[in-house]
Amino acid sequence: MTEQSTEQTAEQPTEQTTGPATEHGLAHGDLLFTPGEEQLTSSRLAHYLDWLARERGLRFDRRQLWEWSVTDLEGFWGSIWDHFDVLASVPPERVLASARMPGAEWFPGARLNYAEQVFRHTDDDRVAIHAYSQTREPTTLTLGELRDQVARARTVLRRQGVGPGSRVVAHLPNLPETVVAFLATASLGAAWASCATEFGARSVIDRFGQVEPTVLLVASGYTYGDKPVDKSADVAELVAGLPTLTVVFDVEYGSYRATGTHGSTGAQGNVSGMRSWPEALAAVEPEPLTFEQVPFDHPLVVLFSSGTTGLPKAIVHGHGGILLEHLKCHALSWDLGPGDTFLWYSTTAWMMWNALVSGLLVGSSIVCIDGNPVHPDLDWQWRLAEETGATVMGAAPGFIMASRKAGLRPARDHRLRIRQFASAGAPLPPEGYAWIYDQLPGVVLNIGSGGTDVCSGIVQGDPLLPVWAGEISGAALGVAARAFDGAGHEVVGELGELVITAPMPSMPIGFWGDADGSRLRAAYFDRYPGVWRHGDWIVFSPEGHCHVAGRSDATLNRGGVRLGTAEFYRVVEELPGVQDSLVVHLEQAGGNGDLVLFVQTEPGRQLDAQLRAMIVGALRHQLSPRHVPDTITEVAAVPRNRTGKKLELPVKRILQGHPIDEVASRDALADPHSLDAFVDLAAARNTP
Repeated sequence: MTEQSTEQTAEQPTEQTTGPATEHGLAHGDLLFTPGEEQLTSSRLAHYLDWLARERGLRFDRRQLWEWSVTDLEGFWGSIWDHFDVLASVPPERVLASARMPGAEWFPGARLNYAEQVFRHTDDDRVAIHAYSQTREPTTLTLGELRDQVARARTVLRRQGVGPGSRVVAHLPNLPETVVAFLATASLGAAWASCATEFGARSVIDRFGQVEPTVLLVASGYTYGDKPVDKSADVAELVAGLPTLTVVFDVEYGSYRATGTHGSTGAQGNVSGMRSWPEALAAVEPEPLTFEQVPFDHPLVVLFSSGTTGLPKAIVHGHGGILLEHLKCHALSWDLGPGDTFLWYSTTAWMMWNALVSGLLVGSSIVCIDGNPVHPDLDWQWRLAEETGATVMGAAPGFIMASRKAGLRPARDHRLRIRQFASAGAPLPPEGYAWIYDQLPGVVLNIGSGGTDVCSGIVQGDPLLPVWAGEISGAALGVAARAFDGAGHEVVGELGELVITAPMPSMPIGFWGDADGSRLRAAYFDRYPGVWRHGDWIVFSPEGHCHVAGRSDATLNRGGVRLGTAEFYRVVEELPGVQDSLVVHLEQAGGNGDLVLFVQTEPGRQLDAQLRAMIVGALRHQLSPRHVPDTITEVAAVPRNRTGKKLELPVKRILQGHPIDEVASRDALADPHSLDAFVDLAAARNTP
């Protein structure tokens, strides 16, 4: 690691509200897409507006629709229930009995089941799941085959005592078997939780141990790219570390087994031995596929926060909240429905896996992808989009920018049917917008930001919203998203805290084990009583579109002016020779402190004087002198969590002298050793 100070500037700091032009002459905020006749008349959102006019006598343009959706909560969410004809054995007494936050009471009295909505579709010959990996050959499941597999899995789980109140957990890749086990669990009214196979045993125990499961499903190994990964030792550690387990099933993924050449877990605690999941399913005569009817807020899934600092939060989502939110999001925002195929690479540890599975709710086919997402090359996912006929594709901003940098030409090289392209997880710079529209002209580009906390988007696009370069089109329907200043006043056109001022059904019903709700209140309602604070900086324009400027807990404060980290990355990572970057502000008592930029260079390149000067010049001229860092330091890798988010706050705390074990769990990192260099730097900085 090398560190060097940049020169100080005496120039008067200035603020810049728009970013630099791209190589196409495109600037932040330029209009890229306006809905055309197809979107205005044929999209599912257009059909919903027609339905509102016909069935409710309500006529809105798109802006008016959002205003109505967040001011008449009962009217809007009641219309979602009716428009999608939600199946319920007992109808609700009303839509919203209490609007307090936290603790809103949605659809009291209703009895329903998430999984039942999936199997209300009857086109059993349609492919429901396309599955691809580097561990075994591609496979598909029709809806009829999925129905049969879920019925068998339901019988197997029921015979293990699984029912309402039980917890079933899975340490599995994104496989059809994972979808089957989840839907079977949901059908029984039990709660589901999953972790990706790349998580180490300690990290998985930290998560699953909180919910005290009785059933665990595992894969004893997998192949990542061309590298075989044996997980049998981790499986044994999991079984030993989860004393409430009564049975463990091995899905026998590819050639990997819990016994034989990859070892055996043997008997541990209450577990009498590993059982074969395929054999268990084949051995039963499936009972009729029925669905336990549960209250609207009955636990469906437990999702976990990243766990980069402390024990991960166990966020509980209910059947009804996820069902309604995903029906709304998938059909009205992503324009998904029968005849569509939904492709979005995700591991089972990310809320996007739950969103992917919910493509089945609206009658779409889904694509499950496991393994290295860029093996054997970056073009693999684009080839899968062609092979599956994907109509809606999603990808992380990093994948988009990597495809752009590699010079890929997906529309030229493949027969693609993509009509909407989505992205989330981090800000996408305007250059990424430009590349998508160069490659997929006419596509609806739907950039969103939300999270595990609501298992959906808070701000995103849809077919009836314009697209501006570097901007998210607006707040999602039914989400009263706004920007607040420190005093709790709404701000427009300037940086503020992203907040939600009215409840939405998919807000957590609680954290597991948080009986008095104190942890949930501290997580979201500590700053503004009765208002959800999400933890992001955001700027809303007067027209309603917005951009996320980074995490508010990683604020950069120079001379009393808050700076978002996203704008740094947009400038720095476009420079030749720079592969990745991370910026933190180390405050000091009585002064501004140090603004420190860390740079990961491209292979074969070093952070020499020329590249350093290029970075300083670009930040000064494209943003402002205030954005010039005090030091620029080269690192071998920028630390990220397993969903790809940069770990700004843990790095900041390490550099401030906090022990690494207090600020980060190594198992939660994409590269467990990526923070080591920062520990060494902290020791050097803090040595007298």
